[in-house]
Amino acid sequence: MDLAELIGLRPVPCGGLLVALTRRCPMSCAHCSTGSSMAASEEPDQRQLLDFIGSFGAEDRPEVVMLTGGEPLLLPELAARVAGIAQAKGSRVALLSGMFFARGGRVPDRIMRTITALDHFSASLDVHHEREVPRADVLRALRAVLDAGVPASIHLTGTGTGSGAGPGTGTGADVDDPYLVDVVADVRRVFGAGMPMLVNEVRPLGRAAGLVRPTPPGPDDGLAAPCALAAWPVVAFDGTVAACCNQWTVDRRPVPPHLRLGHIAEDDWPTVRERSLGSPVLRMLRAVGPRRLHARYETEPAPAGYCRSCHALADRPSVLEGAARDAGGRVGELLDRLTTAQQRAAGPAALVRRMGCARYAHLVEPTSGEERVSTNEPRPTQASPTAEARSSR
Repeated sequence: MDLAELIGLRPVPCGGLLVALTRRCPMSCAHCSTGSSMAASEEPDQRQLLDFIGSFGAEDRPEVVMLTGGEPLLLPELAARVAGIAQAKGSRVALLSGMFFARGGRVPDRIMRTITALDHFSASLDVHHEREVPRADVLRALRAVLDAGVPASIHLTGTGTGSGAGPGTGTGADVDDPYLVDVVADVRRVFGAGMPMLVNEVRPLGRAAGLVRPTPPGPDDGLAAPCALAAWPVVAFDGTVAACCNQWTVDRRPVPPHLRLGHIAEDDWPTVRERSLGSPVLRMLRAVGPRRLHARYETEPAPAGYCRSCHALADRPSVLEGAARDAGGRVGELLDRLTTAQQRAAGPAALVRRMGCARYAHLVEPTSGEERVSTNEPRPTQASPTAEARSSR
């Protein structure tokens, strides 16, 4: 499974499941959106999690299970067990790691056994990670992963030090970030055009809240700004299943009712899936985004911010009633299918232009002979969510 296929599934409702195996992490990156550390003890109950994954059916299983953290490879045996159960049901499994184990450029046997059980492995790399594990060591470890026959990719995060001037929307301050320019060139030098990369910007969440500028205003309320983050359910650190992977939603308790899909102690995958697919408000969020919902059904102005306006829907009964009226039943099912088809037809790079760092969006699906970062990305056809909303896991 390559990165482009993984990103291409991101707009598909219940096409994937995100699982936060643990909040613990041995690294202390200043930009960490999850506030992870070795002192953090939150993680789902292992037996409940394995039972939840085991509840996948042949006809309703997610196409992919994405294991995240914290650092999921602090629990390599659990990660391998989750992978084995999910794969037996027909799902594929990917994992994102901060590469704490890669000092010296080698992959310990215990870690490699888990990595070779995966369908895709992603390494997180940025200036903060490099202070703890050198870039050269990470790239040598990735070479070992590729040599073991496991498809791999790199998730890059900029520093927020660029000018912010660039093509399209959602480009942010990382458009000419010198760190990104350097690391992309280095990855190209080592791997050629064959190593796909997903480039994101630092978000004002977790420990990064004071590192970058506040979230800018969202798109015009009259424009549709579909929220792909409301497509894949997320098993949070305490076993709660949320409809959205924005870290603010994953960590907020209580989760806003329209974004809470259940808990692995009480609900199985078919129940969670039915709630996600059948929710009129989630269908509308995936189709037009929260601010358009406010503009359509509410006379009071929406709160500032894309995600804040979504969280506020719990207190806007007129919006929930309007969504239920217009996106319930077969009409709502059709709306979901059409929205998904439109986003999938645009391709994975188009999604990253809206949700990530636009200038580097094409790197999720590199082509042979591609040697430099394009500076002429076309503008997206839909409004882009703000950086607040683009803090996907």
